[in-house]
This record gives sequence, structure tokens and C-alpha cells, in this order.
Amino acid sequence: MTTIRILLVEDNREFANLVELFLRKHDPEKFEVTWKDNGAAALELLESDSKFQVILMDYFLPGKNGLEVTQLIQEKGYDLPIIFLTVNKDFDLAVEVMKLGVEDYLVKEEISTPVLPRAILSAIERKKLRDQLTELEISQKRLETLQDLVVKITGELRVPVEMMRKNLDELSGGHVEESFASYLKIIRDNMDRIEKKIAQLKELKSDKTVTYVQDIKMIDLSE
Repeated sequence: MTTIRILLVEDNREFANLVELFLRKHDPEKFEVTWKDNGAAALELLESDSKFQVILMDYFLPGKNGLEVTQLIQEKGYDLPIIFLTVNKDFDLAVEVMKLGVEDYLVKEEISTPVLPRAILSAIERKKLRDQLTELEISQKRLETLQDLVVKITGELRVPVEMMRKNLDELSGGHVEESFASYLKIIRDNMDRIEKKIAQLKELKSDKTVTYVQDIKMIDLSE
């Protein structure tokens, strides 16, 4: 069973209990609700726990209101879908909410209906699709950069590689000692590998960048 972790920022304990009660009834997804009654407490929790998948945000909060808390969350780099919960529909507030890129805007009366779980699931799915699109765009840009780099590198290597090939052929053409011949073979084998990798790079049609160690990445040219 899928467990969806939700951070509920709401100053009314009874309402928070109702949200948790109604979401608990939903099936097949399991909703795990963590409640905080103000923005400062919610931000403090986010600093220590980054595994929430969605935030339900009340507008009327003690201290900073929901809009201000949302701005702080975004400024701190927490890329989480946020759904606003308000007592009634307010067009001006809805406009301000959407300007911040909030996923949805629900009236609190809707928590006892299928609207809330649907909104949560939709927000998470949209976030997933955005992440996939972003990764695809990054991958495409990385591929374009690699292709440009390969063209430049292969152009610079062409002459030295051809010269090395010519020198190897000349050295191999005469009578050489067995030990020297074995060194020439090692050099030739390495030249073959280099030219093979260059050919693979030139034919690269997809981003094959993989993590090598920690933050270091490499191009996977294994077959």
C-alpha cells in the first residue's frame, strides 16, 4: 500500500483532526498526516524532515499567514506541492495563491468529500510529471553539450591520432625485437580502444551520463 506523507499547517486542532479522520478513510492510498499549528513550526520540521510529498496550508495562521509561509518555504528551496485550505472562496486570495504556483485552492468544507484526496493525488502526480520533464530537459541539454564537446575533441585529436597510427605502422613494418613488438601491440590496442570510444561518442544519441562517485559524473560507453 502506498503511503503519502502530508504536512498539514493549520491552527485549529479540531479541523486538523477532521482532516486526518477523513483522509484515513481513503483507499487504496494511505495518508499519513503530520500536523503543525503555525508556519514557524512547519518550517522547523521541514528542515529536519524532507520526506513530505505535499503540504496542506491554512491561510489564517498565527504570526505569518499561509501566503507568507508559502513564500518562505519556496525561498528556502523546498520544492513541494502546496494546497491551500480556506474558509470560503476569495477571488483576490485565489489570484495571489496562483501567483505563487500553489497547486490547488480548496474550501475547508470540501475536506469531507473525495475532492481533498483527489486534489492531493493530482498535485503529487503533477509534481512528478514536472520533475520528469525537467530531468528530460536537463538530459537533452547535457546531450547537446556533449555532442558539441565531442565534435571539438575529435577534431583536435584527429591529426595526432593519424600521426600515431602512421608512426606505429612504420615501426611495425621493420624487424623489431619481440619485447619491443609487444609494446607496440599494447600501444596499438590502446589506440584501437581510443578510436572505438571516439566513434561511440560521435554516435551518441542519448544522455548516458551516470554518477561515478559522489557528485562526479561520467559517460557510460560500456556495451
